Amino acid sequence: MFYQTHLTSRLMLGTAQYPSPAVLQDAIAASGAQVITVSLRREGADGGAFRDIIAQCGCRVLPNTAGCHTAREAITTAHMARELFGTTWIKLEVIGHADTLQPDPFALVEAARALCADGFEVFPYTTEDLIVGEKLIEAGCKVLMPWGAPIGSGQGLRNRDALRTMRAHFRDVPLVIDAGLGAPSQAAAAMEMGFDAVLLNTAVAKARDPIAMAAAFGQAVAAGRMAFDAGLMPRRDMAVASTPIFGMAELA
Repeated sequence: MFYQTHLTSRLMLGTAQYPSPAVLQDAIAASGAQVITVSLRREGADGGAFRDIIAQCGCRVLPNTAGCHTAREAITTAHMARELFGTTWIKLEVIGHADTLQPDPFALVEAARALCADGFEVFPYTTEDLIVGEKLIEAGCKVLMPWGAPIGSGQGLRNRDALRTMRAHFRDVPLVIDAGLGAPSQAAAAMEMGFDAVLLNTAVAKARDPIAMAAAFGQAVAAGRMAFDAGLMPRRDMAVASTPIFGMAELA
């Protein structure tokens, strides 16, 4: 549940870089995603036509502040998105490093505090840093979106130990793995760790067959969560026979 909104799908899908609007729509349908992210810059470039395409998908729109590098720029973009899409949801991105696209934690917290105070329901794109997470929660965020790896890198869950620690630390906070996932197996792994959802774009949009890849990610996310809920077996240092020796017949 995100900001009192119940969803049946734990996959969130981006809408950039698809080869055509028809492929985008079919990929969203195949994925089963109920939340899609939209960049205000993309909307500005394509006008109302792109908004009409998105509206036909029947999904909840999560506008994002992609491309913003300062708190002021992100805040302004968020206000424009709220007016344009009629939603208080905003995926907050404030980029601090041009090469890795790593979030600027200081500007991120500053922008989150201002937007939460103004009635926005903020989904902050952040790192796996616990202190930054705490500051974002204190600012009013009720969801955290730690990266798996740099945006578009396809590296998957690059720092699993830190992500596990984050999941354990923010036990009651919805956590969404955002960015860096390149394969359905990586999305399944995130769900098996207990994360609440994953958000991805490039791995589907740039696939040879985006529609089939979208379906694969949807199934992987569902399977990973099912495995987490069922209870994964613990790792062991030694082998343990599945058939015990005790009680077996002795043959002369």
